[in-house]
Amino acid sequence: MDLDLRKVRYFVAVAEQLHFGRAAEGLHIAQPVLSRQIRVLEKDLDATLFERDSHGVTLTGAGRQFLDDARPLLAAAEAARRRVHRAARGPRRFVVGFRAGVVVSQALRAFGAAHPGIAVEARRVEWDDQEEQILDGTVDLAYLRRPIRERGLKLLPLFTEARVAMLPADHRLAGKQELLMADLADEPRLRYVDPGPDQVPIRTIEEKFERVVAGQGITLVPVSVAEQYSRPDITYVPVADAEPDEVILVWDASRRSPLISEFTQVANV
Repeated sequence: MDLDLRKVRYFVAVAEQLHFGRAAEGLHIAQPVLSRQIRVLEKDLDATLFERDSHGVTLTGAGRQFLDDARPLLAAAEAARRRVHRAARGPRRFVVGFRAGVVVSQALRAFGAAHPGIAVEARRVEWDDQEEQILDGTVDLAYLRRPIRERGLKLLPLFTEARVAMLPADHRLAGKQELLMADLADEPRLRYVDPGPDQVPIRTIEEKFERVVAGQGITLVPVSVAEQYSRPDITYVPVADAEPDEVILVWDASRRSPLISEFTQVANV
């Protein structure tokens, strides 16, 4: 059985709206057509994806599983389309992703000088979408920080840098010249990943600033972040025994692009 990606897109639209009428409107098709296509998809899969009753539409267990599988399937199909389109018309643009604090301008200038016919652009990525932006073709490669979900990716470690404590300006440790990790043992720590229950995850360095100033916790950041981001209500103190931060150049392992190979050489100088 071959999956029809159009039907998969229809399914995702209904699964996200849990309403056939709104989903049909968003897809710009008639509701009876959408209902018919979903029934065909259920027949193809030999599974009921939606429960339909007087109270509305809900996903079945099979529907929830298919939704988990359908989203990356559609993303992979779109990424393949982008790569084929780029290969067919030749490269005109090369996009380099970077995390906050990482300076990429020198490498971009050098690469752009060697390829005057290609627009070389920079795009900031965040921890929660950094791998997806590489795999779906939004960026050609990216300077990332760990943790990195490595599946499907090629990694080239570039350098490490020290980390410093980001503290409110009025914090009891703010006037110290240097700290040890033991000095911070009793401080609540803010992290991008694994937020606690009922907490909004932190996506950006700017969100960290706001939480630190609000007294919700302290955090460790690479020294490059401290050099580029200053605020009067924030102070940075070196932490002598903190584990260094590592910057890694990352790209899609399946990409066949000489430009990526050339950029890795420029970046690794």
